[in-house]
Amino acid sequence: MADKDPIVTHVFTADPSAHVFNGKLYVYPSHDRETDIKDNDNGDQYDMNDYHVFSMDSVGGPVTDHGVALKQEDIPWVSKQLWAPDAAEKNGKYYLFFPARDKEGIFRVGVAVADKPEGPFAPEPEPIKGSFSIDPATFVDDDGQAYLYFGGIWGGQLQCWSTGKFVQENYSKMEAQEGPALCAKVAKLSEDMTSLTSDVQDVVILDEEGKPLLSSDHDRRFFEAAWMHKYKGKYYFSYSTGDTHFLCYATSDSPLGPFQYGGRILEPVIGWTTHHSIVEFKGKWYLFYHDTSLSGGVNHLRCVKIREIVYDEQGKISLAEPQPKV
Repeated sequence: MADKDPIVTHVFTADPSAHVFNGKLYVYPSHDRETDIKDNDNGDQYDMNDYHVFSMDSVGGPVTDHGVALKQEDIPWVSKQLWAPDAAEKNGKYYLFFPARDKEGIFRVGVAVADKPEGPFAPEPEPIKGSFSIDPATFVDDDGQAYLYFGGIWGGQLQCWSTGKFVQENYSKMEAQEGPALCAKVAKLSEDMTSLTSDVQDVVILDEEGKPLLSSDHDRRFFEAAWMHKYKGKYYFSYSTGDTHFLCYATSDSPLGPFQYGGRILEPVIGWTTHHSIVEFKGKWYLFYHDTSLSGGVNHLRCVKIREIVYDEQGKISLAEPQPKV
């Protein structure tokens, strides 16, 4: 398998969250399925309803599909759309964090628990109190404190929460038109990983002058797909710019920020969305992402791919090999 090839082709996969558990590489993607729903800004065409877990002993080696680890019908509070998930391990338990619409159509973040990294996962009966929007990403720091990052504009409803409460009328605004950009959100997680133990706060990204990125800065501002990793004591917050289709990153000395904009990791790929994760495995660093090459460009039928990344002496990220033109 070359890094430009999908890791699996028997199902459509997207939004990959990659982690190393027990010396093995696990990938937790969303599971795209075919639908007749027309593309729209709500993202209704992304009609996923379960999660598979995949694992591999080496990058480029055989990939095991562990089957369905969690499905919509087993989650009491969910009405539809199991979107991009993430996973974490703490105290010998494994946690799958996932966004979905509740019975009122509002996106919340839920959590499910398992004894093994491949599941099956048993969902908590209610979403995490205080959670909203989409694209949860978890990060467990060296001191054991865990954090939950989340948020996504447009179909992810982040723009509806500017007042701290869900305002349906703000949905059509899609995102701020002037002033500071909407930010991803972050909060501390409890010891049992099932609740928030701090207020939800903004993940602020600063420009070269130390000012928060503006909403008009579409090439650099946050849109969706938060991810956190740590490299040589620095915290790297990476994300998708959404409608400009870049993957970018920013760095900080704190997992709560503020973060200094660092640059681009990935240029646009085939397909509308870009959603990723970054993980170290066997001494190398890898970027997991998706495109729509497997489906011939159908935006809601995607496939997960891998590329190696490297850091220079200043800690700046780049691809190990040049990105092919699309």
